[in-house]
Amino acid sequence: MGHKYYTYNREELLASPKLPLEVMEDNAAVFQAIAREMVEEIRRKNDLGEKTVFICPVGPVGQYPYFVETVNRESISLRDVWFLNMDEYLTDDREWIAKDHKLSFRGFMDREVYSKIRPELVMPESQRVFPDPGAPERMGELIRELGGVDICFGGIGINGHLAFNEAREDLTPEQFRDLPTRVLEISPETRTANAIGDLNGAIDDMPHWCVTIGLKEIYGARKVRLGCFRDWHRAVVRRAAYGEPSAHFPATLLQSHPDALLRMTEFVANLPE
Repeated sequence: MGHKYYTYNREELLASPKLPLEVMEDNAAVFQAIAREMVEEIRRKNDLGEKTVFICPVGPVGQYPYFVETVNRESISLRDVWFLNMDEYLTDDREWIAKDHKLSFRGFMDREVYSKIRPELVMPESQRVFPDPGAPERMGELIRELGGVDICFGGIGINGHLAFNEAREDLTPEQFRDLPTRVLEISPETRTANAIGDLNGAIDDMPHWCVTIGLKEIYGARKVRLGCFRDWHRAVVRRAAYGEPSAHFPATLLQSHPDALLRMTEFVANLPE
């Protein structure tokens, strides 16, 4: 039996989603909107003399060039900004992969974000945080110390995963939503999709392990903002917006979040003729 929502055209998709949706012209528009929201929140919190705390992805990443350019052009101070990155690949020994590994999210953030922001504007290294496989509980503790997360940015994986919170069949939605930052094995579906996107299909070279921020931290953010723009996101956004809340497809759990928004391209909103 198929799921009818997978066949929804643009109009049907936007008619009554259980997760707020916004359709934008193209990839650039989605990424620019994410970058603009990042900058506006930082400006707002700076004006209040308060910290800004974001959970940040490495995927999607198209927002970062716009963000860096705006920060540098408008001299926006990031001294009170915290970037809590979602996740990182691990070796088979459950350690971070090397920062110079082509798949390393830590390496990406250094190369493409932090090193490109003017030194007098960029946040201290202590405020560029990745979950630690040796002390995963530290992420939740830090978020509590900082007073919570202002916005969690991210995307959705092919099996509905947020960060690397892989689908589970053995948990209720409430149990899954309470999962904290932890080390876990990456599913075959995610390894395949990521190998296609990042390693030209070299699935044998994809890591098997990761450390990820939990649904507990993501759902606990005051706002959640997702971007979807790939061809297979057509099915993902339809299930996220119309499927029953389930640990089998974690993105559906955001249907009950008080301030979540999924931005997608026209390409994703429209199905092929």
